[in-house]
Amino acid sequence: KRVSEPKEQRRPWKIWFYDTSKQAVGALFIHFYNVFLSSHTEEDPCFLYLLNFILDTTLGMLLIWLGVKVVSRIVQRKKYKYLIFGEYG
Repeated sequence: KRVSEPKEQRRPWKIWFYDTSKQAVGALFIHFYNVFLSSHTEEDPCFLYLLNFILDTTLGMLLIWLGVKVVSRIVQRKKYKYLIFGEYG
């Protein structure tokens, strides 16, 4: 993904690493949660993973989007310059 960004807008390696590591940690958490949940229920592990994936990509994304909007508005109103999303200084 980093290579496909235009050279003049390409994120530095450190920022790219921070952005991608958040996704990796989230994926690992979901994976281990599914393994734990499937060992404590009678359900098919694949079904639980699919259900979790669908909830994460629909309801989860909606909640994240709403959270970002709310926090962004608070940051704008309070004029917190160090809490702007995507700005790493």
